[in-house]
Amino acid sequence: MMEQIPILVLVISFVCLLAIGTPVAWSIAISSLLTMLVSIPAMPAFTTVSQRMATGLDSFALLAIPFFILSGELMNKGGIANRLIAFAKTLVGSLPGGLALINVIAAMLMGAIAGSAMASASAMGSILGPEMEKEGYSKEFGAAVNITSATTGLIIPPSNVLIVYSLASGGASIAALFLAGYIPGIMTGLFLMIVAAFWAKKKKYKIGKRSSLKEVSKTFIDAMPSLFMLVVVIGGIVTGIFTATEASAIAVLYSLILGFVYKEIDFKNLPQILLDSSATTAIVMLLIGSSMCMSWALSYENIPQDISSGLLSLSDNKIVILLIINLLLLFVGIFMDMTPAVLIFTPIFLPVVTKLGLDPVHFGIIMVLNLCIGLCTPPVGSVLFVGVGVAKTTIEKVFKPLLPLFIAMIVALFLVTYIPQLSLWLPSLFDL
Repeated sequence: MMEQIPILVLVISFVCLLAIGTPVAWSIAISSLLTMLVSIPAMPAFTTVSQRMATGLDSFALLAIPFFILSGELMNKGGIANRLIAFAKTLVGSLPGGLALINVIAAMLMGAIAGSAMASASAMGSILGPEMEKEGYSKEFGAAVNITSATTGLIIPPSNVLIVYSLASGGASIAALFLAGYIPGIMTGLFLMIVAAFWAKKKKYKIGKRSSLKEVSKTFIDAMPSLFMLVVVIGGIVTGIFTATEASAIAVLYSLILGFVYKEIDFKNLPQILLDSSATTAIVMLLIGSSMCMSWALSYENIPQDISSGLLSLSDNKIVILLIINLLLLFVGIFMDMTPAVLIFTPIFLPVVTKLGLDPVHFGIIMVLNLCIGLCTPPVGSVLFVGVGVAKTTIEKVFKPLLPLFIAMIVALFLVTYIPQLSLWLPSLFDL
């Protein structure tokens, strides 16, 4: 029984702190401290917690995160979203549910370039939302499509969460993780488009006109400088010209130049852009520091080993274990933000799946894709709140059109889980 006390203290204190509205980062840090106080004297406990929070951020790979956040902020303000939407419109505007499909494609492109689900949900919702309403689409359906499609950018690289997973896994290749995200991310987007098209056909939403080849070419040329950033950033990482951290700095420079070229950014905007990206970076880094502290507390109490042996004693069947892990992660995603969930649960589940012969890169994609679903669910779904806020509607009203889109994401998750080649084919092609 004594061995269970630290686990009970950790779980109960964390849940209670969240329930009374304590920010997630502080809930993680305080519950970790209380867990340590059960096992060791007060002074070493306080010292260990503060030390772990500091050393948790002492990583060269993590330097990529503030840069990618800044480049995402520059792109969001730099007119890139408008050009991506215009390009997507010429591609799929004439299909059933054309505007919903435009939202998915533009969100995939925006997410792939900016690497932020919240930036994508905010940009697409504010630009496409009013247009969808004008065309007779329900506000709730537009919000549901926007919320779910925004998360595809967390799988399609460059992705801050995949960098965090690389750190938590003890060094899974960032280049391999980036390449592994392409097929699952695009497949999830396609599934969302199929569901959106069926829903739109059922509701008899208006269909746009077919674009000519000239219009497609024009919008493609307009969007090309933005799309070329993908080639520069991902191409440079995969070919080994620069690291993910150096790539993030290049992404900032490229998006800044692009903003000036498009005449959407000037020197007056820069202080606000820097301020906004600093605020986001501070939140993310505090989450990472406190999560690293909780990971250490869990490890000190031997909790990962206990869970690992407990799971393997249930079954040695890979299909069953992966199903249990997926269900647990889906549950975790409802109550916890993505970054701390990756940092806390990777050291717990990764040893289990590697014993079953799963590649760490494949598991990283499973984990991130799984937790993307949590971003669209209450009570802590950050993308859900952004999408609902931009659409000026409520969570209750959005929930009905969200359900079929959730099912599409879960189908994609299980295909990625049980067909490893969907994640591993591209990295193996580049010998990663």
